[in-house]
This record gives sequence, structure tokens and C-alpha cells, in this order.
Amino acid sequence: MTFIHETALVDTGAQIGYGSTIWHWSHVCSGAVIGENCSLGQNVFIANDVKIGDNVKIQNNVSVYDSVILEDDVFCGPSTVFTNVFNPRSAFPRKNEYRKTIVRHGATLGANSTIVCGVVIGAHAFIGAGAVITRDVKPHALMVGVPAKQQGWMCKCGLKLNLGAMVKCPCGMIYSVSEQACIEDFV
Repeated sequence: MTFIHETALVDTGAQIGYGSTIWHWSHVCSGAVIGENCSLGQNVFIANDVKIGDNVKIQNNVSVYDSVILEDDVFCGPSTVFTNVFNPRSAFPRKNEYRKTIVRHGATLGANSTIVCGVVIGAHAFIGAGAVITRDVKPHALMVGVPAKQQGWMCKCGLKLNLGAMVKCPCGMIYSVSEQACIEDFV
């Protein structure tokens, strides 16, 4: 069953998947598409041209602006920031210059991270709290800092991986991990 708090505003035309919850003071615009079993925390804004997959968790105080796609199982920590124009100026409207941002399946965006528009964040990447993403992020990459730099690789379960030809995470997943890539092994 879908739950929409009485203080939330969901515009006519917005598509909300079964089992999703929309909490206090949130606003979902008419063109937004939200998948099943999603959770939108307090004070979340979802713009018109936004697509959100299934099982996405968006914590409090996050604004997801036009041209953002969040695939299945994405986690957005509190106060995550998305942009959609690279060089905004109040006196020079640039709505025709929105850049698409894609956050791939299973990625985590830490609290207060900033995602500059026009990037692709790879599947299962982990963006640390407060990091600023200015370029594409590889799948499973651990990114921290301002601007963010890669500091290793992460398992699907969220644990940091060591380098090695065959690395087994305590959760049971097995990877080939080098300086250049983290590849899931199907043994």
C-alpha cells in the first residue's frame, strides 16, 4: 500500500509505485515517476523530469531536480544536493541547457554530498559524506573529498574491498579488484 503523509503535496499526474511512502512536507511534481517500495523522507522535492526506480531511499531535505535518473536500490543520504545546470545565472535562464545525471543501480550518495549535473555514477558506487562529484564515477568506486577522488572500491553490501586478483567480501561476494576496476566474479 502506498502512503502519502497529509502534509505532502503530490501533483496530479505524478506516478507513485505501490508500497512507496512520501513523508512530511514533501512535494512530487506532476511529471515525476517513482517506482515501487521507495521512501521519500521529510522535505523532499521531486521535479517533473525525474525518474526513480524501485526500492530507492531518499532521506530528509533532498531536492531531485529535472533531468535526474535514480535507478533501483539507490540511497540518497540526508541533504544530498543535485544540480541540473552547469553554470547557472539568474539573469540568463538556461532551462534548455539541463544536463542529465544518472545514478546507477545500488549506488549510495552520502549525507551532504553534491552531484554536479551531467555525470553518471556507476552501479554500487559509494559517495562519501560531503563529497563533491564533478565527473563520472566507476562502478563500485569509493569517492571522498572536494572535489571527490577515488579512495578504493566497495562491495555491493557496502564494505570496502582490498586489492587482489580474487577478493572475497565477508558477505560472500567475490571480486577481481585492481587499481583500474572492480569486477564481480561469477564463480
